[in-house]
Formats: sequence, C-alpha cells, structure tokens
Amino acid sequence: MALAQIQEVGASLRRRPHGRRHNRIAWLFVAPFALLFLVFTAGPVLLSLFMGFTDIRSADLQTPFNVNLIGLANYAALFADPSFLRSILNTLYFVVIGVPVTMAIGLVLAIILNSGINRLKGAFRVAFYAPVITNIVSVAIIWQYAFNVNGPINQVLATIGFAGPNWLGDDKLAMPVVILLGVWHNFGTAMVLFLAGLQTVPADVYEAASLDGAGSWRKLFSITMPLLRPTTLLVSVIITVFYLQVFDEPYLLTGGGPLGSTESMALYTYHKFGFGDYGMASASSYILVILVAVVSIVQFRLLRSKA
Repeated sequence: MALAQIQEVGASLRRRPHGRRHNRIAWLFVAPFALLFLVFTAGPVLLSLFMGFTDIRSADLQTPFNVNLIGLANYAALFADPSFLRSILNTLYFVVIGVPVTMAIGLVLAIILNSGINRLKGAFRVAFYAPVITNIVSVAIIWQYAFNVNGPINQVLATIGFAGPNWLGDDKLAMPVVILLGVWHNFGTAMVLFLAGLQTVPADVYEAASLDGAGSWRKLFSITMPLLRPTTLLVSVIITVFYLQVFDEPYLLTGGGPLGSTESMALYTYHKFGFGDYGMASASSYILVILVAVVSIVQFRLLRSKA
C-alpha cells in the first residue's frame, strides 16, 4: 500500500509541471481578450463610476487633475431635478405598459405558429420576426410620417368623421405612440422565445388532457402556461431590461418631447452628456444600472419560485 502511494505521489509530481505548462499556454491565449476587456470595458466602467463622484464637465477634459471629488452631490442633484424624476416615471410607464403587451402578442403568435399553421409556418415566423431586425431609424421615419398631423393615420380617421390629433405633439399621446413602436419592434423576440418553449412541451401531455375531456382553454391555463413559466421568466427579464434602457424609440420619434413626456432615463443621460455635464451623466447611468438590477432580481424572486 505504501509503495503504491509513493508511486502515485511521484506520478503527480511528474504531471504537475506539465499541468503548469498547460496553464501558462491557456493564459497566453486568454491574455489578448483579457487585455482588451480591461482597456475597453472594465476600465471605462470603473472610470465612469468614479466620474459620478466628481464635478467633471467637458471643459475639464484638458485639465483632468483639476476635477474635484464631490461625493454623492451628483446623485442628490439628480433626485432634486424634476426632469430626472420625470424620466424615471416615463421609463417605468414604458415598462409597465410595454412589457405585458409585448409578451401577450408574442405568446399568442407563438401558440398560433406552434399549432394551427403548417404550410406557411416558416414564412410567418420570418414575417413576424422581421421587425426585430429592421433598421429602427428607417422605421421611425415612417412612423413620424404616419402619425403626422396630416399623415395617413389622421387621414383615415377623417374619412370616418374623426379629427385626428397631433399624436407626437401631444404630451399625453406621444408616449403611447412611442410604446407602440417599441412593442412592434420587439414582439418578435418574445414570440421566438415562447415558440422555443412551446416546442419543449411533450405532445403526450396534451393527448392525455384531450382524453380527459379538457378543452383548448383548459389546456392553455392548466398545461401550457404552467410549463412555460421558465420561458415566461426569461422573456419577462429580457424584455424588461430592453425597455428599462429604451433609447432609440423616444430619441428618433420625439427627441424626448413634447415637454419631456417621452424622455427616458437613457435619453436623459444622453442629453446630460450632450450638455457636457459628465459627472451628472455618469451618476444617472449608474442609477439606471441599479434600477435594472433591482427589477431583474425582483422578477427572478417572484417568478422563479413558481417556475
């Protein structure tokens, strides 16, 4: 027994340099990515975090050592700024309305494509997913034209006797239009994920339910939805994170107006950078990061226990 143990220890000692050589080779391959990550990702993230505790402005870029540490003053100023508080409410409004609508449309289309359509199923999948990969700039230009005061939407309303409003110029109607564009642009993502989840549900379960006399609605609420809970959690988190960081839709359609009614947190941060107030902009961006993290954790806690 002792001889066997001695031989095993000797073998491990002979293997150790070989393992170390493999580790060095592995680190050699990882080093370029690690260097790029540190320089272009980790470095800027830590620098922007530090900037949030300073009074840095665009004019200070030439004299960075004249920047002063001001602690949490930027964060206090943000929460005292009515525009920032309004941007938080606008973002939450977008999420509260946009996420359920996007998920509902995606789920309905996924169920239809998974069951009722056979011949043109592939074509419909491509058609419904097309908005996700369509250039949002060109789409926003079309939407601006469509919802213009004299655009096609109001012309259609005029033919049936209704005076069309100024959709993008009304502080109460602009956000619903922006949300509608966001839903149109993202429901395809929810549809694809739900469709993948539906295809993992065993057909035997539905056959057994049919033999027991269960109808379509009973199957939906007793079989499909419970088995889709992990997918629902995934879709909910992904779409919510998308919408908490919404920027393209309000920026391209309204620029945050009218009267700041469509300015999201991401757009507010962009405007702060544009005004040269880098310290406030950095602080604003990290408040958004914290909000995204908190909402995601809450979603996981609420949905994972049921999944």
